[in-house]
Amino acid sequence: MTDGADERRDSGTRRPRWVYVGEEPDPRFSLANERTFLAWVRTTLALVAGAVALESLQLPEHDVFRTLIVLALLAFALLMTVLAYHRWARIERAMRLHEPLPAFTLGLILTAGIVGAVIGLAVVVVG
Repeated sequence: MTDGADERRDSGTRRPRWVYVGEEPDPRFSLANERTFLAWVRTTLALVAGAVALESLQLPEHDVFRTLIVLALLAFALLMTVLAYHRWARIERAMRLHEPLPAFTLGLILTAGIVGAVIGLAVVVVG
């Protein structure tokens, strides 16, 4: 067990500081939050892999459409990574301050982005 002085000393070295405020939550909750963040990162890596596959296989055949789809997937992956980190931080902070957890808007953004990418790809491939 650590005393309060150890926790205060540790909280000054952890980054980002705005997240590590309040009381230390049960480690199981913090670790679950980290695993969820890593799952979102794996999802964004799949988007990057899809973009690389489209470019490598030169699908669709039209260079302009392929470039637009690849750039859209890469931009979406970047956005999702940033939002996943922000979500991790907001949840960690909420747990430490005993506040309600933030709304789950990341799933809606991911769903809308993937549906848009699939529709765009379908229009290019079929049309």
